[in-house]
Amino acid sequence: MVSVLLLGAVAAMLHLGPTSATQPDHGCKTHCGDVEIPYPFGIGIGCAIGQGFEIDCTRSANGNDRPFILRREILSISVSSGQSRALSNIPSYCYNSGTGKMDAHLWDFELIWPYRFSHEHNKFITIGCNTIGYIYDTIGRTRYATGCASVCGSPEDLTNGSCVGVGCCQNVVPKGLMGYNVFFYDVDYVNKSNSWHFNPCSYAGLVETEAFIFSSDYVTTTRFNDTYKGQQPVVLDWVIGNATCEVARGNMSSYACRSENTMCVDSSNGPGYRCNCSIGYQGNPYLSGGCTDVNECERSSSPCPDSASCQNSAGGYQCSCPFGSNFSEEANTYANRFIGVVIGLSSGIGVLFLASISILLVQKWKRSIKRRVRKAHFRKNNGLLLEQLNSSDESATHSTKLFSLDELEKATDNFDSTRILGLGAHGTVYKGILSDQRVVAIKRSKMVDQLEIDQFVNELVILSRIHHRNVVKLFGCCLESEVPLLVYEFISNGTLSELLHGDQLSARSLLTWDDRIRIASEAASALAYLHSAAATPIFHRDVKSDNILLTDNFTAKVADFGASRSISIDETCVVTAVQGTFGYLDPEYYHTCQLTAKSDVYSFGVIIAELLTRKQPIFVNSMGEKQNLCYHFLQRLQDNTMMEIVDVQVLEEGNGRQINEMAALARACLRHKGGERPTMKEVEHRLQLLRGKMSMKKNHELEVNTQAVPL
Repeated sequence: MVSVLLLGAVAAMLHLGPTSATQPDHGCKTHCGDVEIPYPFGIGIGCAIGQGFEIDCTRSANGNDRPFILRREILSISVSSGQSRALSNIPSYCYNSGTGKMDAHLWDFELIWPYRFSHEHNKFITIGCNTIGYIYDTIGRTRYATGCASVCGSPEDLTNGSCVGVGCCQNVVPKGLMGYNVFFYDVDYVNKSNSWHFNPCSYAGLVETEAFIFSSDYVTTTRFNDTYKGQQPVVLDWVIGNATCEVARGNMSSYACRSENTMCVDSSNGPGYRCNCSIGYQGNPYLSGGCTDVNECERSSSPCPDSASCQNSAGGYQCSCPFGSNFSEEANTYANRFIGVVIGLSSGIGVLFLASISILLVQKWKRSIKRRVRKAHFRKNNGLLLEQLNSSDESATHSTKLFSLDELEKATDNFDSTRILGLGAHGTVYKGILSDQRVVAIKRSKMVDQLEIDQFVNELVILSRIHHRNVVKLFGCCLESEVPLLVYEFISNGTLSELLHGDQLSARSLLTWDDRIRIASEAASALAYLHSAAATPIFHRDVKSDNILLTDNFTAKVADFGASRSISIDETCVVTAVQGTFGYLDPEYYHTCQLTAKSDVYSFGVIIAELLTRKQPIFVNSMGEKQNLCYHFLQRLQDNTMMEIVDVQVLEEGNGRQINEMAALARACLRHKGGERPTMKEVEHRLQLLRGKMSMKKNHELEVNTQAVPL
């Protein structure tokens, strides 16, 4: 594997103390070249609100002034949205005909407070053939990896503007991202020389979603570097301070919203806040008196009807209709007085009645709109089909319960962020408490593609009929929201990944060698059931330690079927877009796009290696280099040095024969060719046999010790 370090983690971040809310000095420049520099940004001493907002206005060789922040050129700054657009260098991975090897071009782009990469306006892209690019966040509180695989066989496969996996792929950007590493991943069995003659370079990095349009000659030529110098716009979110609006308002000396008509907005991309002018006002909320009234009446198109006059008011406007335009001024005066008397007499009686009727009508109208929207979502999500399948399947022991959206919103406090249990590629999982006091896990899917939603119901029906003690139980679903919601049993003890790779001291006391063998056996039993014992074979497609949940007594439960695919009994594989998690991804599946049961077997082999070594699928070695656990583990086996990387607790509690049997099973699962790997049923049997041997050995030792005790 070739890994390229880019956008390194920030070693020392700026102090996040209160920001000075002083106003800029008179005479501060408001432009650098063609780019407007609004306060809180500034050029020169006393012109910016504080550190991180100073603009370096540099004159280029052609005589034009260009603004820079963090050594990166700024294209624009928006006060209202709290965002800046900057040029970002995109790393490349190019074939060197002279050396016959791949050359990596490194770039350094570190973010410091108050900037974060926008998760809403950026995306991660990979350009090239037979190339996997991915990012790994090492700065945030939670490690996050995302990426995608870009494949193609010839230039004829490419389509301009299409970035869905052929020559170009894309993925989302996590929230709160301030720094990340970029890696190019080579699979050793892919013969890249077949594409060097038409794909000289590959690229990967963050780009602005709206600004990037894929062109096929980015793959077949070096235009991406030659024309754009390897640079693309990226959107940066910026904030004031690191406190919420409520906390910031407690210290008015540092509170940055200085204008009278402003409102404070908490950041949706990490801690901090920003300021906006109130509705009906415009300008700069960071300047005293910076938000001024918007005179709607003086705009080119009046907001009032042609027969009415427009009168501007603070933060709004009023439309006045004339009473009898042909009347004299005196007649209009008497008429207006008469109308005033009538209104005064009737208002006391009628206003309460009209207000009550209006409130009732509005509430009824809102409920009607809400019902229609939810019915539309229900139909779009194939809820009617699910109802028919439930009613027609008389052999089923139970049907999939259809929860209402109101019930799940109540169970999760309207999907409050404090209820989030985990974030995954296929959705967000919330903890909920149903009306019958059952504690459940509610998964809000990220699926928005109609084709995937059409397949969702059929797979949901299949999953609802899976009855296995080591598979997380599905209680039901909700189809009234824009994307489907799944309701699972709640598993309280976290994931196998958290226990293996979390606090080493606590994990050492909790996860014994016997536990590891048992957890592996239980997970294998669940996967074997899905492959061969379920009514319709199911391929999980995302087997990893994060998707093995543990109960209070460490019983394993296989979870997260968001990527799963079901096939008919007479099929052995299915052609599908490559999907999975790096480090666990079956190389044969990646190369051929043919998903088989052996793809899950390969991923399970990586879990066995994790259990033996307590190393993550992508880990950092003693030299500070990223390594793939699978390849490292197999190389150690080949060199007969595997025991050097086995977890200390495994060496203390297990014996050499047991460890070697587990290692041999992992090697069998990790074979490159799927046909040479064992089935999950065979894996389950080998683990059960190993557990049986260990149990017999313990019983024998107990008998010997008992006999040795003098009577």
